[in-house]
Amino acid sequence: MPTYSLHPSIALPLVMTHKHSSSPSPNKDSKKMSPTILFLLSFVPSLALPAQAGFILPIQKDYKTLQYTTLIYLKTPLQQTQVVFDLGGDITWIDCYKNYKSSTYHLFPCNGSQFCDSLPNTGVSICTDCSDTPGIPCANNTCGLFAENPVAYQGEVGVALTDVLKLPTTNGSTQGPLSDIKNHVFSCAPSSVLPGLSKSVSGSLALGQSIWSLQTQISNSSSSYPNYFAVCLSGSRTSPGVAFLAASGPYIFLPGIDLSRSLTYTPIISNVYGGPFISSVAVGREAEYFIGVTSININNKPVPLYKQFLAINGIGIGGTKISTVYNYTSLQRSIYTGFTETFVNQSSAMNLALTKPVKPFSFCYGAKDVQVTPTGPKSKDVYWRIYGSNSMVRVTTKNADVWCLGFLDGGVNQRQAIVIGGYQIEDNLLQFDLGSKRLGFSSSLLQKGTTCANFKFPKKPTA
Repeated sequence: MPTYSLHPSIALPLVMTHKHSSSPSPNKDSKKMSPTILFLLSFVPSLALPAQAGFILPIQKDYKTLQYTTLIYLKTPLQQTQVVFDLGGDITWIDCYKNYKSSTYHLFPCNGSQFCDSLPNTGVSICTDCSDTPGIPCANNTCGLFAENPVAYQGEVGVALTDVLKLPTTNGSTQGPLSDIKNHVFSCAPSSVLPGLSKSVSGSLALGQSIWSLQTQISNSSSSYPNYFAVCLSGSRTSPGVAFLAASGPYIFLPGIDLSRSLTYTPIISNVYGGPFISSVAVGREAEYFIGVTSININNKPVPLYKQFLAINGIGIGGTKISTVYNYTSLQRSIYTGFTETFVNQSSAMNLALTKPVKPFSFCYGAKDVQVTPTGPKSKDVYWRIYGSNSMVRVTTKNADVWCLGFLDGGVNQRQAIVIGGYQIEDNLLQFDLGSKRLGFSSSLLQKGTTCANFKFPKKPTA
């Protein structure tokens, strides 16, 4: 089967703290395929870090919308709240227009508020005005924060407020009791922002490069909390993945594997014009995470593409970003065309014939014709490897049983050259070191004998 390599222009010396295992895990369900996609990136050395626990979140996939969701604990009395997990979001928002009841919320007056003065750096600052009974959401002369729906790319201004927020703690190997997050600021958004999101959620949790994202607020609240977080999306339909907040490690998964010791690093690239503008308001997605990729090879065959588009230009177009709100990796039309032509040619040379595709995919192969092979060949180089379990999608219907290439056509107007979607990072651990602007990645955990579903969660959170 074809092997895919994405090569940058510069490869720096790499320091590894753990050798990759070559034995695949049998626990990955319903995704078996031999193509291997390799991202060869600019590397930065790993650092010796003290063990640091922090907070933890379970991440579940809604298979109706393919969105990732998590649980937080808000208000007084405490209430479990389900939200979309938005890796590139600016600020967390909650739908407060449906019976928001809490005895501990706090608003921010417009006049003389340093908080309000800081808002234009991250969103839209206004003073709210309404004629209903004072309270939430009707709060006269108080600051507002822009709430964005990351899936529908629309949003509205809601009331800015703080309230009690508690998250489960962790020692790196299991979940501990809930603990307070002091003075956490979020947006109280109208219900009109929700359409397009999973029906089970009440808002969106933001973890982007913003001073108002959850991780940054936690880090700024105490010097004991490092500005790190890690994400491990589960490929299992029954067991959740996990996010570690304010934690540089350990990240221990059954059967006792500390994944913080097996990461390689590449720089996080800034893009101040990171995404599309929302509605008519000049609010971009500059909080999103970008990495450097400058070429694509399939079986050592270069994919024809306009290489300059792989770099970010002066108005934020181009580059490669990582997203949890994109279901699958999306390629700008010109890149997608060259990528799929090369893929099909290489597959044809190995006697794989295309069959009728199943939406949303365009290139599929009959399951009976696909040989299930090990996850990939050995290599002296170190790559971020995207194996068949993440690159090919098994689709079974009444009329078809196929494996489809899990990369989508983003069209001619897609702002980024490549958007690496959630499916491609399932069962990979990604660590975001926001202080040093670097991304640590594990490559597929199947090679290490574990999965993202193998973190030890208790049946119920400890109060």
